Amino acid sequence: MQDNSNGLAIAKRAKEDRYQGHDYYLVDELLSQDHLLAREAVRAWVKQEVTPIIEAYADKAQCPTHLFKGLAEIGAFGPSLPVEYGGGGMDEIAYGVIMQELERGDSGVRSMASVQGSLVMYPIYKYGSEEQRRKYLPKLGSGEFIGCFGLTEPDHGSNPGGMVTHIKDDGDAYILNGAKMWITNSPVADIAIVWAKDEQGIVRGLIVEKDMKGFSAPEIKGKWSLRASITGELVFEDVRVPKSHVLPNIQGLKGPLSCLSKARYGIAWGAIGAALDCYDSALRYSQERIQFGKPIGQFQLIQKKLAEMITEITKAQLLVWRLGVLANEGRATPAQISMAKRNNVMMALEVAREARQIHGGMGITNEYPVMRHMMNLETVLTYEGTHDIHLLITGMDVTGLNAFV
Repeated sequence: MQDNSNGLAIAKRAKEDRYQGHDYYLVDELLSQDHLLAREAVRAWVKQEVTPIIEAYADKAQCPTHLFKGLAEIGAFGPSLPVEYGGGGMDEIAYGVIMQELERGDSGVRSMASVQGSLVMYPIYKYGSEEQRRKYLPKLGSGEFIGCFGLTEPDHGSNPGGMVTHIKDDGDAYILNGAKMWITNSPVADIAIVWAKDEQGIVRGLIVEKDMKGFSAPEIKGKWSLRASITGELVFEDVRVPKSHVLPNIQGLKGPLSCLSKARYGIAWGAIGAALDCYDSALRYSQERIQFGKPIGQFQLIQKKLAEMITEITKAQLLVWRLGVLANEGRATPAQISMAKRNNVMMALEVAREARQIHGGMGITNEYPVMRHMMNLETVLTYEGTHDIHLLITGMDVTGLNAFV
């Protein structure tokens, strides 16, 4: 009979969150004390509130919506927005390290936070009226309100300019018709930031409340990825939206695209968290799993995998640190953010795949976080700009030639 005692003992320990950060190039020395304190607080919260439940929620394809309040309490909603508007008053690197720790727990949990902060609070703060800021931002920052962001449509994903959702002037309001697809948080959202074309074909942003007649947000079922994140549609059938709900300080696609840059920046940091969790689990497994009388980490091919994993993670850490410095200085370009998002998500997905191999058969079970991260990252590779679209953004930036037309 085969002796599985070593593997079973390791699997039992795997249920404990023994994660430790990995910083091969001492990048932490480039962070401030505030950054480190924020990271430790979020890491502790993830260990206490996310890790013990996330596998069960992912298995059931249910969103742990009770975590919204906790995310608010740890300052994960709009960390780099002003305190007076419900944010954390921190800088962009703090925002990044918070997203990294959240995605170490689960990409869906990071999505809950980054949508709320970057795609809902940010456009209201940046493009809204003072009345809109005062009305919505404190409630969004505290988690009293949940928001979502409506740009992608059933037939218009990578080409947002082709949107058909539209508004028609009706005196003191606009009549909104259309639909949005693949919207994180939509079935549980109190408000939606919706982008639609007016009668002149100009893209406008609107704050749509869930109780407005004709507005519905059905959930999308059957996902094999981001199973602990709730995703849905936004459907508008002659929804009457008061003109006071229009974001007054932006017109055109620049509005939604600037919000996406803010969110993509967070993803570039967040994906490293998923990679670190996979690497941490694989490294520990390689030191504890005995085959042929010795730990599998002693074999050359396992060391090759681990060495390549930490090398790519380290490169990604340096990339986002520099991007964060540029963001703090107001110099980070959308193209630079695209490069970081594309590189780091693919890096994380490749790390997850290698980690799965190191875990052997156990890697496909929910005893370890690797397969869940791998499935999640397949979606992160696509949303908020697909892997290939970001490649073309870089190509256009370096050549000056537009491949999209």
